[in-house]
Amino acid sequence: MSLTIPSNLSKPILKPKLNSQFTPKISRSVVVCSANPSSENGSSPSASSLQAFSAALALSSILLSAPLPAAADISGLTPCKESKQFAKREKQQIKKLESSLKLYAPDSAPALAIKATIEKTKKRFDNYGKQGLLCGSDGLPHLIVNGDQRHWGEFITPGLLFLYIAGWIGWVGRSYLISIRGEKKPAMKEIIIDVPLATSLLFRGFTWPVAAYRELVKGDLVVKDV
Repeated sequence: MSLTIPSNLSKPILKPKLNSQFTPKISRSVVVCSANPSSENGSSPSASSLQAFSAALALSSILLSAPLPAAADISGLTPCKESKQFAKREKQQIKKLESSLKLYAPDSAPALAIKATIEKTKKRFDNYGKQGLLCGSDGLPHLIVNGDQRHWGEFITPGLLFLYIAGWIGWVGRSYLISIRGEKKPAMKEIIIDVPLATSLLFRGFTWPVAAYRELVKGDLVVKDV
């Protein structure tokens, strides 16, 4: 809670003369009384801490994502949207499709299919340029796997997604085999899948990283040597 007291209440207010070319400026000083030291800047301690954390996070992101001065262009690669070889390759593919288009009637099925392929080709090259991919001297996009945050979407993000899906499939299969090993004929359950059981395990498998960690802590993840 703060209280603002103007200190010039006792001073007379100057009135400008009509014939004067300049209007006198009234200097006003303000005394601020506050029980909270941080209220001088109009922010609370939590807001100041949040601002400091945001600034540190932004600085660390800049430092981590900034390339080395000597390797500004990764292995001599250039953005695909600026690559002449990339544009040349696009023109060659479109020209080849357009030459094939002349062999068919305008409204025939092959002609319509070629036109759709031309549109897909243009859209593909346009997306490569917009995604910030880097091209080499051959005009082809190259994936960057050195951990640069600007290129995570090219390899790291799809790679982590692949590992998650593969682990999910494997965990569901493992859970199914563990569930049927107490049956009289477990081999038949492997040949003829128990659909209700498999479906329930299928949805429970989405949390497989947590379940795997719990079993690892308990010591149930790996079969003990007999």
